[in-house]
Amino acid sequence: MHIAIIGAAGMIGRKLTARLVADGRLAGQAITRLSLVDVVTPAAPEGFAGRVESSAADVSAPGQAGRIVTSRPDVVFHLAAIVSGEAELDFEKGYGINLEGTRVLLEAIRAAHLQDGYRPCVVFTSSIAVFGAPFPEVIPDDFNLTPLTSYGTQKAMGELLLADYTRRGFIDGIGIRLPTICVRPGKPNKAASGFFSGIVREPLVGQEAILPVPETVRHWHASPRSAVGFLIHAASIDLQPLGARRSLTMPGVSATVGEQIESLRKIAGERAVSLIRREPDELVMKIVSGWPQAFEAERAKKLGFVADASFDDIIRVHIEDELGGQP
Repeated sequence: MHIAIIGAAGMIGRKLTARLVADGRLAGQAITRLSLVDVVTPAAPEGFAGRVESSAADVSAPGQAGRIVTSRPDVVFHLAAIVSGEAELDFEKGYGINLEGTRVLLEAIRAAHLQDGYRPCVVFTSSIAVFGAPFPEVIPDDFNLTPLTSYGTQKAMGELLLADYTRRGFIDGIGIRLPTICVRPGKPNKAASGFFSGIVREPLVGQEAILPVPETVRHWHASPRSAVGFLIHAASIDLQPLGARRSLTMPGVSATVGEQIESLRKIAGERAVSLIRREPDELVMKIVSGWPQAFEAERAKKLGFVADASFDDIIRVHIEDELGGQP
């Protein structure tokens, strides 16, 4: 099996690549080839016996998507995106990457389909940002998409494209609406949601963290480990039961910022919690105020998608995967 990962140099892309290499198989088939693409050249994974091609490319640039499709990967994981805060601050960049990048990729696949019937599985990472207020306390699977940010709008458009290209028979697509991924390892990025990770990640290593919103803010979370599990499962199951509704809200953990802090206190103690500094940010508060708090995610659960059981578990996953098991 040949797998392409677009956005392979990002945090989720790296972890997905490592998981695929460790498993060696996907959907019962041996993985023999990996095509890794990002705006910077992704590192080649260690321990993979098959063929690896790593390249730097902007998928939205003319001709780049066609080059990816030329090798006819069986599965395409489309992870590349401009994050929420940056997409809100840079309108043109957000639409250029998040919408146009998705469109030209699907168009390249369509062109290949018209040539020789090529029809890959495409796993598209969407976001719960496709939902916007007002919404119920727990959002059902049939709730309308009403994004209140440019990022959410771009992801909703991507979902519509995915469904239409699937309907027309060019791809077999599935969109997974990821919860906010927490705790993200590494340095903070420009996502408006970055503080959800920061208030745990930095204190765990003795560094100060900024909290720009009230502790009453509630949100929907999943660990990086769960996110990779979602992607693997999405590419492994029979997609026929999805019908025309090709995008699914993933399961997760609903927690307030205050509950996050209490989990941190329970696991790492008062010293870690004391490193959180309150510094209100109006832009971040405005963006976050339009975000959902909890989901039913029954469609995804029935199809076998599984998330973390609690926010305590999310912190423990970070400690195990990033800190060698020691807080």
